[in-house]
Amino acid sequence: MRFRVLGPLEVDAAGPDARRVTPRAAKIRVVLATLLVRADEIVSVGSLIDELWGEDPPRTATTTLQVYISQLRKLLHAADPDAGREALVTRPPGYLMRLDPDRLDLSAFEDLHARGRAAMARHDAPAAADLQRRALALWRGPLLSDTPHGPLLDSTAIRLGELRTAALEQRIRADLQLGRHHDLVGELQALATELPMREEFHAHLMVALYRTGRQADALEAFGRLRRTLVDELAIEPGPPLQQLHGRILAGDTALLRPSAAAPSPSGGPRPTATVTAGGNTGGSAVSAAPSSAVEPEPALPPTGVPVGELPPSDPLFTGRGEELAALETLLRDVPAGGCVTLTGPAGTGKTALALAAAHRADGLFPDGRVFLALRDAAGEPLAPAAALTLLLRRCGVTGPLPGELDGLRRTLDRLTLGRRMLFVLDDAASGAATAPLLPATPGSTALLTARRPPAVPVSRVHLLDVLAPAQARRLLLAASGRDGEDDGPEGACAAVVEACGRLPSAVRALAGRLAARPHWTVASLAARLAYEHAPLAELRSAQPGLDAALRGAYDEAGEPVRRAFRLLALLPAGPFPATDAAALLGLAEPDAEAVLESLVEARLLRAEPRGAYRLHVLWRLLAGELLTAQEPPGQVARAVARLAGALAAEAEEADALPHAAEWFAERRTALVATLGRAHTAGLWEHTVRLADALTAPLEAHAAWDDWERAHTLALDAAEHLGDLGAQSRLLRSLGDLAWQRRRTDTARGLYGRALRAADGADARPERARALTGLAELSLDASAVTEAARLIGRVLDPAPGDPRDHYEARRVRALLALETEGPAAAEPHFARCLTLAAQLGDRRREAYAVRWLRQVRGGLPLPDWTETRPGVWRLRAAG
Repeated sequence: MRFRVLGPLEVDAAGPDARRVTPRAAKIRVVLATLLVRADEIVSVGSLIDELWGEDPPRTATTTLQVYISQLRKLLHAADPDAGREALVTRPPGYLMRLDPDRLDLSAFEDLHARGRAAMARHDAPAAADLQRRALALWRGPLLSDTPHGPLLDSTAIRLGELRTAALEQRIRADLQLGRHHDLVGELQALATELPMREEFHAHLMVALYRTGRQADALEAFGRLRRTLVDELAIEPGPPLQQLHGRILAGDTALLRPSAAAPSPSGGPRPTATVTAGGNTGGSAVSAAPSSAVEPEPALPPTGVPVGELPPSDPLFTGRGEELAALETLLRDVPAGGCVTLTGPAGTGKTALALAAAHRADGLFPDGRVFLALRDAAGEPLAPAAALTLLLRRCGVTGPLPGELDGLRRTLDRLTLGRRMLFVLDDAASGAATAPLLPATPGSTALLTARRPPAVPVSRVHLLDVLAPAQARRLLLAASGRDGEDDGPEGACAAVVEACGRLPSAVRALAGRLAARPHWTVASLAARLAYEHAPLAELRSAQPGLDAALRGAYDEAGEPVRRAFRLLALLPAGPFPATDAAALLGLAEPDAEAVLESLVEARLLRAEPRGAYRLHVLWRLLAGELLTAQEPPGQVARAVARLAGALAAEAEEADALPHAAEWFAERRTALVATLGRAHTAGLWEHTVRLADALTAPLEAHAAWDDWERAHTLALDAAEHLGDLGAQSRLLRSLGDLAWQRRRTDTARGLYGRALRAADGADARPERARALTGLAELSLDASAVTEAARLIGRVLDPAPGDPRDHYEARRVRALLALETEGPAAAEPHFARCLTLAAQLGDRRREAYAVRWLRQVRGGLPLPDWTETRPGVWRLRAAG
């Protein structure tokens, strides 16, 4: 199976017939084309959606993309039954097309072009001309000319268009060196017309015309270029082209002889000259005969001597043994022209780890290891030419350097040829800015650090996470100079590092606070960090630049992603499912997942096992601040209402789940926290609904503190609504809680209020429940007459709800046991058993069975009485 993208998209099936199986549907061609131009790289779901629909994807974009992927897999399997299905694989956060380079014309072109450049760098003009000619022969037209382009294909088309032009220029330069100027004149005249601003082609045309005896035409070619530049851009041709014009005007005979010199053994300046056409519009070099008037090539350092240097190792670097081993393996195995990218959120210590790995890799790269920061002091990315100039200087290249990118790139190829070097390129911004810095010759490679992997060829990516707990504690103590301090509260050290999420830069900043304040202890710092927003405040004081680093990825994201990041602050700390985010953002779940994956790619969110996500503690605090500052209160309230409604519906259905207990244990924090947010936002109905849904699981799990907080807030909401029915439910539930906590006076007051509210609302079920609670309190206090009166009001007539009837009958049975004896209690417990069976409630059923065994067996009553299922009370004396 073969693919061609350098022109219209073409797919040929495997086998001797090689039938054409190119997909006809435009959307499927877009998906296939995007995966092909990023072959052997993961293309995220978000990137594919952007490519398909731009800034206006449908709500079902993720689901529709999955359909396209399924159809594409069927096509690949049909085209190659042996390997087609395995070619397209799912790799979070997207998909990966596994492809042998020789089966894609784009890979073949890039390989031939790189080999041609290397041949030119070693001054092998015949090989360079042949390789570039073969590379150009693969082009059948503009990249994917029959396929709609989105942002990724657009940028790739621009990059490859430039690469094709570079290959063409290199082939022409090599042909000129081989004396083929007669054959080139017509082609160069066409190119000068097609690309009027590319000075290198005009320079080549001038040389070719001059060598064919057409001096006047060569001067006229210069005049046409000059008029174009002056008219269009108000600039003159660059100095190298003006120099070439002067030599032609003077009739310099040296220009008549093509260059045929061998390369210098030292890799330094050749004994032949190079006329460089560059200046304001970019350009390249045209070799000519020896001439002392021509500027020499940059001088390379001697071979066999290591060049460059690394910054010293970080003395506080700790842990990361597994990561160092992984990077060493990646650096050893990365193919020629590839690189290793160390990626992760801001502050995870990517630079420190990259330097540690580089210091350990001296055996792999004996000819030099060089470090270069790719951003300036203001945090702006360096231009590729400026970065490459700095890199060459740090590698020991002396003499004048070319002023344009192609010339600098050729110098880099000459430098790395035959050497084994490592370039540590820190804080890469984009593939377009980084790709020119990557060595293309075998034996050398680059180690990049970046928040997100730049789109560069053959990149091996390693994702860096926060420190392990033990590593973070060691770093805190070492960086603060407290290694010998008794961390008597080992929990204090853990509390400090967890407050900043074990982010290495944050741990160091807090350690700096400790080091600067000897009177502080780790425990006192932990106490300062205990308040919700304290970690960010302390970190801003300790390291002002850290705040900007945390915000960097947020500031670079688009507004839909930024808004989602802000709204996620409304979720409680810890992992959350995509369903919660979908409700919060008001999106369908597939669309919400696409947004979440964009946040993951931006390193603002972490993907967790089982499809969950998590905001790092510091980013969550930052999101909260941004939410308050930038999101209108009405939008926030609507988001909370959507989330509260979705969670209430989930809780209302959870009772029927086979693993309801496990569900509640996992979702309890989110449910209670969202109830609190709903109350804060004045969403009274949502608050009451959530509390009603939580009543049973909170009681079953004896979650007393959450129970009290949730129902107290909901009671306030019910009072704002003037809803007496809701007030009676919540007051009675709080009375049950107070009874379980043995706060009998509080319970009596709450039951009394619940009874009055139920009477006001004519809520008969809640009236029965409040009376049952009051009767049980009276029984506990040995006020059996009052207990009998109250429970009689409930059972005459009996409640219609089996649960209410069960509870009333249970109290009646206990009353009979205390006042009349086991025989009188037996029919009441038997009725409880019948009601429990009717309810299918095994817990209540087991309770009735235990009591029936007791009263029917004639056993003496124990000192401890099981008053409710699983709740025991000491019987009152007498």
